Amino acid sequence: MNMIGEVIGELCKAILPINEEFYLGNSKSSVAICTLSSIDLLKNFASSEILNKISIAGRLLSENKGIDSIIKYVNRNPQVSIIIVCGKEVWGHKSGHSFFELHKNGTDQNNRIINSTSPDPYLTVSQSEIKYFQENVRLVNMINQTNFKLILEKI
Repeated sequence: MNMIGEVIGELCKAILPINEEFYLGNSKSSVAICTLSSIDLLKNFASSEILNKISIAGRLLSENKGIDSIIKYVNRNPQVSIIIVCGKEVWGHKSGHSFFELHKNGTDQNNRIINSTSPDPYLTVSQSEIKYFQENVRLVNMINQTNFKLILEKI
């Protein structure tokens, strides 16, 4: 990332702190939920009995650290084989788009997500972790879907 981007990122953290939120559910479940930037949707999952039927529900706000976290989670929790990606796309970051591009194309020699249109799609996870994610996890594209009942139908 360039110097201006780093300064803007630090300024945003100070002015608009965003908590990374996730809720653990049933450790034996094969399904995970990613609500992108939709905090209200995440809260619906957290306060619903459906949390007992899914492994984890969380947000994905960035095209780098957030995706790194998900890749590490699925590598540590091999029972997770489906991630439903729903909620509003993250304006400016397009983290949902980058997540699907990673699954489809992987990263280049600089660890940049191939075909990502996000501003900073560089990952720190290993190629073997990415390969495991690509080969063992199916993504369900419900980007921009915020209707809780419609999303529940996919579980």
